Amino acid sequence: MERNNKSSSHAVYNIKLHIVFVTKYRRKTLTPELLDYLKDAFADCFTAWRCTLVDFGGEPDHVHLLADIHPALDISVLINNLKTASARRTRNRFAEHLATFYKKPLFWHRAYFVGSVGGATLETVRAYVDAQGTEEHARKAVAKTKAKSKPPA
Repeated sequence: MERNNKSSSHAVYNIKLHIVFVTKYRRKTLTPELLDYLKDAFADCFTAWRCTLVDFGGEPDHVHLLADIHPALDISVLINNLKTASARRTRNRFAEHLATFYKKPLFWHRAYFVGSVGGATLETVRAYVDAQGTEEHARKAVAKTKAKSKPPA
């Protein structure tokens, strides 16, 4: 995964989330056309929240989103907005199709999955944090600084 750090006035960040939404009752409502529509709907929502939809995929009963988010966000509020806006837009655009699956205006299941995604494994980060303040860490930092300061050969 690329390491494209972004910055704001007081932070440098690179926060990526993997989000999964499942259709209500896991009904297989998501056609290829509907998935294309959802991709655009999610991209619009993320843009409005100063985020980016990095990747999107889905199957007939669920979707996966990979998003690059801003650190000032409340993730649960973002998720609620994504589900509400996408469901509303989809129910309006595909009303006849969805009426064959749902008697009420339903679309997404209430639950969702969200997980952070990064370039380093948990074990790597944990080892790095544990090494802070040790002599070995200090030696590695000095060696790294010296390597950066050497002119190219």
